[in-house]
Amino acid sequence: MANSSISSANKAFDVALAGLHKDIRGRISSSFIEVQQRYLDAEFSDRSYDSIGLSAGKFCEAVLRCLQQQLTGSHVPFGTHLKDFASECRKLEQQPSSAGPDSLRIIIPRALLFAYTIRNKRGIGHVGGDVDANRTDMGAIQASVVWIVCELIRVFHGISLEEAQALVDGLNTRRMPVVWEVMGRKRVLRTDLNFREKALLLLYTAQHDGILVEDLFDWVEYSNLSMFKRSVVGPLHKERLVEFDKETESVFISPLGLRYVESNLLDQSET
Repeated sequence: MANSSISSANKAFDVALAGLHKDIRGRISSSFIEVQQRYLDAEFSDRSYDSIGLSAGKFCEAVLRCLQQQLTGSHVPFGTHLKDFASECRKLEQQPSSAGPDSLRIIIPRALLFAYTIRNKRGIGHVGGDVDANRTDMGAIQASVVWIVCELIRVFHGISLEEAQALVDGLNTRRMPVVWEVMGRKRVLRTDLNFREKALLLLYTAQHDGILVEDLFDWVEYSNLSMFKRSVVGPLHKERLVEFDKETESVFISPLGLRYVESNLLDQSET
């Protein structure tokens, strides 16, 4: 996510959750943004989904402390290990109705426990987990995190109902991918990019395996394969943005290419 986008998101949280303690609000905001960005990174490229679970764990623990503070007047200090997350959630459910609405006492704690349980039981951040983290698991965690934030804004917003609803709708909107995979092909959905930039974006999605030059040519819809090699792949190779292996006819993005995409193409797509 571009720095400007992160700054805007932080400001939105400050307004929407103004009733919360600054430290708690900041931890919820930063961990939420981290979950979102890591999910996008994993969706967009071939990066591991494991890091999403690690960020989600921080998010769940921050929200749990938020609920503790709101319902009981105190919370387990940050930096102190939560020995039994499930037990802490059940304690919130046992609070009297006078302590707060059902959403804070029952619904959000159960959503937290759901996300936290997937995070712990799918091998995320734990050697020897019984099942590897995968896209479906991480999608469930990411959706739960978004829902929890929306519910917190609904309950705690310091803005008008109309503004709160607009912010919730914005958080809950599915982002359009920059690269779309369909019928074995990949297509760049941004129409403002040249062939060179499209090739780099496509290679970014396969940074460990590379792409056959013939596939890359087909996916960017260049008119002539020989010209594509000479006018697009050749200059990228010469600039060390990619490595073109003529033996295997495969193209790999280099560390310089990765940095170029992340600095110039991903940031533009976020604005």
